[in-house]
Amino acid sequence: MNINLIKGSFTAGEATELITQLIQVKIKFHENKISKTHNEEDIKMREKRIKQLQEDLYNARKHIGKRQNTIAIESEIFLSE
Repeated sequence: MNINLIKGSFTAGEATELITQLIQVKIKFHENKISKTHNEEDIKMREKRIKQLQEDLYNARKHIGKRQNTIAIESEIFLSE
C-alpha cells in the first residue's frame, strides 16, 4: 500500500513550515520512545537518528532559502509486509 503524503508546489515559507513540522513530529516520536525505554543501545540509536533529522532539517532550510520560485515537494509512504 502506498500513501501519497505530499505532492505539490509550495512557496519557500510554506515548504519550510511543512518540512519543519514533519521532521519535528518524527523527532518527538523518537524523544517519546527514549523516555519510555531503559535500553541504552536503543536510546543511542534514537539519539543518533534525532541528530540526523536535525541536520537534514538544517540542510533543507538552507536549500530552500536559496530558492526564489516555488518548490515542488513529493513524499510517498510505502507500507510493506
